[in-house]
Amino acid sequence: MIHPQTGIRAKGRLISTEHPLIMGILNLTPDSFFDGGKYQDIPQALRHAKKMLEEGADIIDVGGMSSRPGARLITAEEECKRVLPLIEALHEELPDAVISIDTIYASTARKAIEAGAAIINDISAGRIDPGMFPTAAELQVPYVLMHMQGLPHNMQQHPVYEDVVREVFDFFTEKIGKLRQLGLHDIILDPGFGFGKTLAHNYTLLRRLSVFRAFDMPLLVGISRKSMINKVLKTTPTQALNGTTAAHVLALEQGANILRVHDVTPAREAIAIREAFHNIEPVNNSTDLV
Repeated sequence: MIHPQTGIRAKGRLISTEHPLIMGILNLTPDSFFDGGKYQDIPQALRHAKKMLEEGADIIDVGGMSSRPGARLITAEEECKRVLPLIEALHEELPDAVISIDTIYASTARKAIEAGAAIINDISAGRIDPGMFPTAAELQVPYVLMHMQGLPHNMQQHPVYEDVVREVFDFFTEKIGKLRQLGLHDIILDPGFGFGKTLAHNYTLLRRLSVFRAFDMPLLVGISRKSMINKVLKTTPTQALNGTTAAHVLALEQGANILRVHDVTPAREAIAIREAFHNIEPVNNSTDLV
């Protein structure tokens, strides 16, 4: 078994997580909160995927169903109609590209992996489709395990926790145990920012993200242009890039291994500046000036 903090298996190779990775978001949906409707045309979506890869994305996360607050679930059949043509086209043109499929359905996950995807990203942690965990274990691909309280259509109505960090931690403990019993070990953890959490819950999780490093598994953070940024800055998602970059640096400081983002270049630059801050040796020691 590959040590989880060292890397994950995808496309027949080890993808190191010792340095932060970037997962570029590609929503093939009409109603996502930021880019809904922009990439429903396959050639346009393919161009955007290539652009993200050129800018430095390590993974392209393809989704066919919106999970914004208030969104309703679509069928697996409709989801496959949206995502499979792009995955097939992307795999054909760029066979080395690492694609993740953002889905709650085991059938979509299986078909997407057969079409060229290499990672399953499941916001429901197997709670909606009981076949998801066995399917992920059978396919032996990395699985993103995300915490969500409720479902997208009701998750933000009245989220309540006694201790949000402890409850997410316990949730991961239970689900990891089930996945390991099935023989799956390449697991990526996502605390689920904005998925059944208040503003205070989100910032508590961000502040204490390093707690989840105890699992010794890669940590994925998806905060790009979300309401936890907009509520603080009084911005809209289209205005939230600066706030997103600031939040990404905080997440990296707390041990995030993968940033799931709409904007690849700013994320790559945030990673580079943060690494320079920690790795470039100072030219002198000026403590005597204080």
